[in-house]
Amino acid sequence: MTQSNPLLSEWNTPFSIPPFDQIENHHFAAAFDHAFDTERANIDAIANNGDAPSFDNTIGAMDQDGVMDRVLGVFHNLVGSVSNPELETLQRDLSPRYAAFHAETMMNKKLFARIDTLFQNRQTAGLNAEQLRVLELYHRMFVRAGANLTGDNRKRLAAIMQRLAELGTDFTQNLLADEREWFMKLSETDLDGCPSFLKSAAKQAAKERDTDGYVITLSRSLIVPFLQFSPRRDLRETAFNAWVKRGENGGKTDNIDIVTETLQLREERANLLGYGTFADFKLETEMAQTPANVRDLLMAVWEPAKAAANADAAKLTKLMHEDGINADLAPWDWRYYAEKLRKAEHDLDESELKPYFQLDQMIEASFDCATKLFGLTFKPLDVPLYHPDARAWEVLKDGRHMAVFIGDYFARSSKRSGAWCSRFRGQSVQDGVDIRPITVNVCNFAKAPEGEPALLTFDDARTLFHEFGHALHSMLSDVTYGFISGTSVARDFVELPSQLYEHWLSVPEVLEQFARHADTGNAMPRELLDRLLAAENFDQGFATVEYTASALVDLAFHTETPPSDPMVKQAAILAALDMPNAITMRHATPHFAHVFSGDGYSSAYYSYMWSEVMDADAFAAFMETGDAFDKKTAQKLHNHIYSVGGSKPADVLYTEFRGSLPKVDALLKGRGLDKTA
Repeated sequence: MTQSNPLLSEWNTPFSIPPFDQIENHHFAAAFDHAFDTERANIDAIANNGDAPSFDNTIGAMDQDGVMDRVLGVFHNLVGSVSNPELETLQRDLSPRYAAFHAETMMNKKLFARIDTLFQNRQTAGLNAEQLRVLELYHRMFVRAGANLTGDNRKRLAAIMQRLAELGTDFTQNLLADEREWFMKLSETDLDGCPSFLKSAAKQAAKERDTDGYVITLSRSLIVPFLQFSPRRDLRETAFNAWVKRGENGGKTDNIDIVTETLQLREERANLLGYGTFADFKLETEMAQTPANVRDLLMAVWEPAKAAANADAAKLTKLMHEDGINADLAPWDWRYYAEKLRKAEHDLDESELKPYFQLDQMIEASFDCATKLFGLTFKPLDVPLYHPDARAWEVLKDGRHMAVFIGDYFARSSKRSGAWCSRFRGQSVQDGVDIRPITVNVCNFAKAPEGEPALLTFDDARTLFHEFGHALHSMLSDVTYGFISGTSVARDFVELPSQLYEHWLSVPEVLEQFARHADTGNAMPRELLDRLLAAENFDQGFATVEYTASALVDLAFHTETPPSDPMVKQAAILAALDMPNAITMRHATPHFAHVFSGDGYSSAYYSYMWSEVMDADAFAAFMETGDAFDKKTAQKLHNHIYSVGGSKPADVLYTEFRGSLPKVDALLKGRGLDKTA
């Protein structure tokens, strides 16, 4: 079997990249069967080892990458990026099966007894600092997964975890189906008044859907420009309603019942483990620690953000009335009139800016910053990948192979929405060999017609830098144990390396070098660059309100009694906050994938803002030197943040880098909201 199945045979490829040109859908079922059998045998061997428990024969043995890591690494990335009905069927079968296997492992009494013995004797076991940290994290993981439960409680928790896995998969697939199936067909006349880059992207989207003319899809990089530039209020309303109603349609892809059951099961899970609410359980291991601390942060930002948004809404309403539309400002109006206001206040026009943000140039900019900060170089690789749009580079530092980086940048119907960083393989040291990561950035930028350069908005370019910051966190990892490598850190710390990296996009010398016009090749004129940077905080009231509202709804869902109707509860939360009428949540409940496709960001969507408090302060460390690429500060950033994974608690890592933890003032100042506070 192993010889005929490329997922199970040795990968004789450059840097052991998965042999994508050989892997077919049908290979996964047999590979997973083999992986489950192999992993169970490995766990049994560790649990039943006749020797006294030691770090190496217990924790070290568990930390070794196995066939399951290899197969899951490929599968999870493909099902998110190039999904198809066969993979989705397998995903529905696999999710509860894997959840059951994980629960079986976490509740293995003999295995936990070995781990607990090591933990109780950890201070006299002669462990180094990294081993002690890994042991403590493994022990905590087992306890929080129910290792100490007995009898029916053990069985019930296992059943809950299996059902939650099913619900998360259903939520994800429903959302993907809605995003894949909806599009709005338009004629050339329907796009009158829209810039040429939007028309080109809409034409390319139509081509990819085998239809004539132009289409608007639910891809953010297509629908947001349409909402910004289309003078057709009726079409903006149609598109916007489709966008915000993803997952809420009353049909087979409706996510409301899934959300209801998910919230109930999460509370029951937390109660079984001795916590009052799911948020109490989830936040215990994060920097924030308690729901009260999270709410304090969010509310410190909410009022000044709402004040700024309401002030802007008055300006936008005035512009709309000047257009002869005597109605209340609606959510599908905001971006259109905000674009007009930006033009009036900052003399900025997206159609003027966008030719300067070519995708290839922005990729080069992100690489160049990594070269200046961390000494990395990037060498293109000609290897088979999982889709023709994906591309790969070898990442080196002083001649040392550091990683393989894969970039997959364009939207397509087989890819879930959003942008993310993942990995086919993480970093670790195994049997004395430094295993280097294979990291992938996935985005959903609008694809240009063949022969034309792909153009980004400034926000798109910021997304590219954000995800590459995550990739650097993975690729620079230099620890021994995979359990703490790369992005394996507290959820409200993991966004620091990514959000911090965004700052370098706005460094004038970076834009002067890489923001070059797609037609002329000329650098962005300095006066245009100055106007762009001066407007960076434009519309921050809107951006902060839509984000913070989502984070507050997430927190309320997981700190209060699970609602029988999540949409009624969502409306009540927003009403209590006095949510501006013309702004909606960035992620409404039925398509809140961060929170309901799994529990990664559940009770923790605030994490982006928690990390932003730190990233504003961290970049200030460079600004205080007068050099955005100061070598000494960059070395400290590498040593204490990007290379050390979760080898120490997050607050310790940040304090070692900066000297102390920052206050929320840094965030308010960074967003330009301190003037309204």
